[in-house]
Parts: sequence; structure tokens; C-alpha cells
Amino acid sequence: MTWVGAFGGFFLKKASSFNINMERKAFMLRLLFGVFLYGVSAILNIVALKFLPYTIVFPLTAITYIWTMLISYFLLKEHIGKRKILGVLLIVTGAFVLVS
Repeated sequence: MTWVGAFGGFFLKKASSFNINMERKAFMLRLLFGVFLYGVSAILNIVALKFLPYTIVFPLTAITYIWTMLISYFLLKEHIGKRKILGVLLIVTGAFVLVS
């Protein structure tokens, strides 16, 4: 669920880099695929909530920050500094403390 949602954000980011007037088809494909992935992520979240308590599922959505950082670094070539890494580690550690 978190992985799919992170890729949804990736495709929305990619859509934002197009000139809508000049590259309408490329923009629409990425936009629609990003929205689709967000929808799939939401459905997977609902399925997870059917089987697990909300107090477990919701904190574990913090894992999305890991996927987002990896996607940003490897696919978008963004710089990931030590403070961002530390921040994500603190968030994820807090999520695991909450669910354990």
C-alpha cells in the first residue's frame, strides 16, 4: 500500500514537469496513472484496515517516507541530505514504537 502510494506521488511529480499546452498527452498519462496508483493505495489501505487495527495500519503508513526518499534519490536524482535521512528514521522509528 505504501509503495504504491509513493509511486502515485512520483507520477504526479512527473506530470507537473510537463507543459500542459505543448505536451498534453504525456501530462495526462502521468497524471491519470498517478491518480490511479493513489486510488489503488487507498483501496489497499481499506483492505488492510479490515484485517488489522487502525492503531497499527495508520502509523505504518510512515513507511511511505522511505519509499518516497528512495524514489526521489534514484528516479528523480534529488539530493537527500543527512537531516532528511535522520528525519525519516525518526518518523519510522516512532511509527514502529507505536505499533509494537
